[in-house]
Amino acid sequence: MGFFTADLCDQYSERTEVLGPNFKSYGGTKKFQGEIITVKLDKNNKDLASLLKNNDGSGKVVVVDVDRKYFAVVGDNLMKFASDNKYEGIIVNGYVRDTVTTKDFELGLLAIGTCPKKYIPEQKGEINVNLQIDNVEIKSGDYVYVDPDGIVICSEKIV
Repeated sequence: MGFFTADLCDQYSERTEVLGPNFKSYGGTKKFQGEIITVKLDKNNKDLASLLKNNDGSGKVVVVDVDRKYFAVVGDNLMKFASDNKYEGIIVNGYVRDTVTTKDFELGLLAIGTCPKKYIPEQKGEINVNLQIDNVEIKSGDYVYVDPDGIVICSEKIV
């Protein structure tokens, strides 16, 4: 992939936003990019699982907000769905689990941290809604660029 987030920020400083430094990598790919699909969850990942399992993810990155509630919303099962459907990556403003095996999938996975417990009772999620993470507004259709230096959000494709 022919980009570095630092160079994008330098070249497109007026058009880029950067998420905070709290995200860690748990996937098999450390550098990825794509068009964003936003997902807002309240602890349970049923709607995220359905999205990843039933939709073509080519060129897409799912950005998930669970307001950092301490339950895992992505693990090896959802990473398999995402991998099977060719998603580029998943960014979670929350927690993940199964991190020994999530690194085996060739897609990006960023999250705040890990938690071994998932939330069992089903709750509705929302897809394609505006999110606010680290004082950055993120919408479906925006683009994200990720490398070991950080996460850059842009309202249009720049690479």
